[in-house]
Amino acid sequence: MNLRKIKQASVSALAAQMDWLHDLPEQGLSAENTLQWLHAWAELGWLRRLDSALATQLHRLDAKAPPALLVAAAVLAQMEGRGHTCLSVSALAKPPVELLGWPADAVLAPQGLLALWAHLPGDMLAWVSALQSASPACLHHADSPDLGQPLVLGGSADAPLLYLRRYRAYEERVGKNLLLRAQSALPVPEVLARDWLDRFFGQQPHAVAASEDPTDWQKLACAVALRAHLSVITGGPGTGKTYTAARLLALLLALHEGASPLRVALAAPTGKAAARLKQSIDGSLKALQQQAGASLELDTLIQRIGPARTLHALLGARPDTRMFRHHAANPLDVDVLIVDEASMVHLEMMDALLQALPPTARLVLLGDKDQLASVEAGAVLGDVCRNAANGAYQAETLRFVLSVAGQSLAPRFQAADAQSVSALAQQTVMLRQSRRFDGPIGQLALAVNAGDAGQVANAFELPAGKNGKALRRLQPHSPQAVCELALGRLADGGAAPMASYVDYLQKVRDLPVTEDADVHAAAVVQVLQSFDRFRILCAVHQGDWGTAALNAAVQKALAEEGWLKPQGEWFAGRPVMVMRNDTQLGVFNGDVGVVLPMAGKAGVLKAWFLDGEQLRSVSVSRLAHAETAFAMTVHKSQGSEFAHTALVLPPGAAEVLSRELVYTGITRARDQFTLIEAQAGLLDAAIARPGVRASGLQQWWGA
Repeated sequence: MNLRKIKQASVSALAAQMDWLHDLPEQGLSAENTLQWLHAWAELGWLRRLDSALATQLHRLDAKAPPALLVAAAVLAQMEGRGHTCLSVSALAKPPVELLGWPADAVLAPQGLLALWAHLPGDMLAWVSALQSASPACLHHADSPDLGQPLVLGGSADAPLLYLRRYRAYEERVGKNLLLRAQSALPVPEVLARDWLDRFFGQQPHAVAASEDPTDWQKLACAVALRAHLSVITGGPGTGKTYTAARLLALLLALHEGASPLRVALAAPTGKAAARLKQSIDGSLKALQQQAGASLELDTLIQRIGPARTLHALLGARPDTRMFRHHAANPLDVDVLIVDEASMVHLEMMDALLQALPPTARLVLLGDKDQLASVEAGAVLGDVCRNAANGAYQAETLRFVLSVAGQSLAPRFQAADAQSVSALAQQTVMLRQSRRFDGPIGQLALAVNAGDAGQVANAFELPAGKNGKALRRLQPHSPQAVCELALGRLADGGAAPMASYVDYLQKVRDLPVTEDADVHAAAVVQVLQSFDRFRILCAVHQGDWGTAALNAAVQKALAEEGWLKPQGEWFAGRPVMVMRNDTQLGVFNGDVGVVLPMAGKAGVLKAWFLDGEQLRSVSVSRLAHAETAFAMTVHKSQGSEFAHTALVLPPGAAEVLSRELVYTGITRARDQFTLIEAQAGLLDAAIARPGVRASGLQQWWGA
């Protein structure tokens, strides 16, 4: 019996057990019936057990809780697990088929979605009334008694939102904190700032004369960041976010007053992203020294900044608790904090970061608003940058950037109604000119972002360049095609050279047998750099096209070709990804390394990691939480870049395929990108589904 028949049999069996369904039109839906219904959905995997358990908990808290509230709570918990911070009550007014994305069996079955919704309120006002009637379970008004209710009804009368209590608290604190920082007016010596910006960027815009937009957005972003304790710089790959941040640091150093030195910290959500941020900032500052002149000691600034850290390390993560060492009562000791890859920062982490940041410190958020949001709930950067492309700058902002940066903005970037534009919009700048993604990969990324399936198809037909064909689109019959790519073979018969796992395994094979630690370290660095030339990215973990199966398949294929000699769990050449933060070992969730022997001790294996130019190792016996990493999820790849990226789109995963996932996968590729569709139409379906996360964050700054 195949999986589909097993699922159908399970549906039929559960339906037979729910005889009370036939009596519902007469007796109505009770809380007990509702819980039985929700538990049945959890048994079938349509809900998580955690979702139905929340409904049960609320019923214990309030035996009179109406069925509508129990259903709303279960759906809310389910959506929180998918990254949403709240649930629009209007989405419950009709069966939320699209919202949940359930298969037809779950929607049409006798105990499915449509059957349950036939006994629930039919409009938004009726749902609001049901939620407001359950005061022990749901806080629904600012003037009503706060009894610690697990649910909170917020939003507005026209757009009510249902929250889990802690997410409502996170949103309120984050929204108010961001607004307060954006509104803080800092004194700026405009003439002096203009002098330094002209020195760092030149007096003329960098854009070519034929450009429709001659604005130097990088220069403008530096100017805007001077005005308040918050600035947000967004843009796609190659637009120069860290290049701009480095010049901002030099500018802040040049304008810094006081006896104490400028205290700067760099951070990112993952170790790889933090290492890249530090490397990029250091390189940009060193290159800027000649323009800065002898009066500005940028080398000293580089040394004082120290290494970039993960947000967990920066805040002082502690084992067995979600609390951090740094918080409002024990703030970070910084004047300026730059956070890269901010799209990956979820709502709870942003709340912790803002709580730990002194009110007087400057926060600079860098990130691509079009990338995937965090795995956990919230899309803070996406909410902040939702209208960044429009600019919407007020008159005072326009005057300031003309005075300090010499930039005059086109009318389309000016606010039509100054009263309706938030202070956050005035502190947000979108960089628009990519200096890296102007070839086929960049064209493909732009077409995906625009949701233009025609242009996407055309991009794959672009002729090969001097370095071979940059884009390939394969529709193989089996996952074996992924193994062929890993071995450096083209499933479509092409002959252009491609980066593959053979590149790094050749260096593993050639690893010198030496007791010279420096010689060994140099060879290990080459292995790690070569491994980062190719990566397989997946949308899911499970299934034939997920990370688990593909990791096993690729390892087997490489072993059969003689490139690997797997002997137990740990063996030379095994790529590994850390799955849990371990501050004692100095490894963090998402770190990727390769298992190799120690210098002069071939039988002693370590996992080696490269952070920028810094090499570190951990004994494999101490690395308890790690997985093989030939294939990784797109989420885990954020903050990384590979010469050749292969993106695998699996069948039957409509709920996870989105425009942002495809865009993020494409923009991990530097030179070559291969799309692998398990079946025709998956790419078009994905780019037709922009990912929108339910959030009420914008209500706190009046956007």
